[in-house]
Amino acid sequence: MSYSFNNTETKLPGVATSIFAVMSQLANETKAINLSQGFPDFDISSELIDLVYKNMKNGFNQYAPMQGILPLREAISKKIFDAHKITYHPVNEITVTAGGTQALYSAIAAFVREGDEVIVFEPAYDSYVPAIRLNGGIPKYATMKAPDYHINWDEVQKLVTHKTRMVIINTPHNPTGSVLGPHDMKALEKLTKGSDIIILSDEVYEHLIFDTITHESVCRYPKLAERSLVVGSFGKTFHATGWKMGYCLAPEQLMTEFRKSHQFIVFTCNTPIQYALADFIADKNNYIHLNAFYQKKRDFFVERIQNSRFKIVPCHGTYFQLLDYSAISEEKEVDFAIRLTKQYKLASIPVSVFYHNLIDSKVLRFCFAKKEETLEKATEILCKI
Repeated sequence: MSYSFNNTETKLPGVATSIFAVMSQLANETKAINLSQGFPDFDISSELIDLVYKNMKNGFNQYAPMQGILPLREAISKKIFDAHKITYHPVNEITVTAGGTQALYSAIAAFVREGDEVIVFEPAYDSYVPAIRLNGGIPKYATMKAPDYHINWDEVQKLVTHKTRMVIINTPHNPTGSVLGPHDMKALEKLTKGSDIIILSDEVYEHLIFDTITHESVCRYPKLAERSLVVGSFGKTFHATGWKMGYCLAPEQLMTEFRKSHQFIVFTCNTPIQYALADFIADKNNYIHLNAFYQKKRDFFVERIQNSRFKIVPCHGTYFQLLDYSAISEEKEVDFAIRLTKQYKLASIPVSVFYHNLIDSKVLRFCFAKKEETLEKATEILCKI
């Protein structure tokens, strides 16, 4: 039995397999060092693993509450207060999610209606626009240009119409490693003042921020916080991307709507891991030094390619480093990334794929969340090109 599907019926025309999956598969096929997809190649905390095992043995293996277990939501509330001096009520304003991407999708599904416009800053994480389109929304693109990838708020203002439903921000920013500053938050506050615009703030790299820069969460700005959904990720924070565990923060009126979507998209998340995380994040030493840990890796990577032909684009957050190869080749980013993988055995991600119109700036993204021996081998390759 077969069904004849007309491709003109697809809800996502032009969307193929994610570039992350494509480049990781190519890395595996060619036995290349994989600095493409953003995942660490080192072990997570043995204490955290022991906590998961303990909670499995203690019988916490059935459904958790839809919102997430209360001890974890209480621990998240404390963590956010310690960082930003704002209180999110653990009962009504925090929901545990199956990773950051699910939280983003649930937020978009909850609030974006047919014909609503959503402002997206490009280069953008690749799940935003498909989620908008699947829910009948219309993406409106604001371009962050190389080399510093700052936001031109005057241009953003021109995108705002009576149909603007949501603005999606991401700081620290994937893929560029740029971060939003206080001036950006004030501009965003001015942009949305007196409107019904909702802000979806992707802050999954909240603890991976460098050079003594402060993470400017929307939580720190009361006028923004009251209209914002904030997304975090335990997978990014604790080097356990395969666990797909995250959370969403929002004022009660927004969280009520978020949960309506959340419960039918995933309902709830891994129970023993929730209990383990509740215990683990109670000790802030388990995450408070992550910025120094990853800054050391960034510096290790950058220092070893100072004499290469690649131009280093400043990275102030996340675990991604952009490299400009314009002095090496005129090839398009996708072509150069594929050749780099096949010929030199080093996989990366072309930044052009994060733009809807494939803006090509001769820049590739490399993940430095790796062991030093992995980074050593990768930088040796880069210096030979």
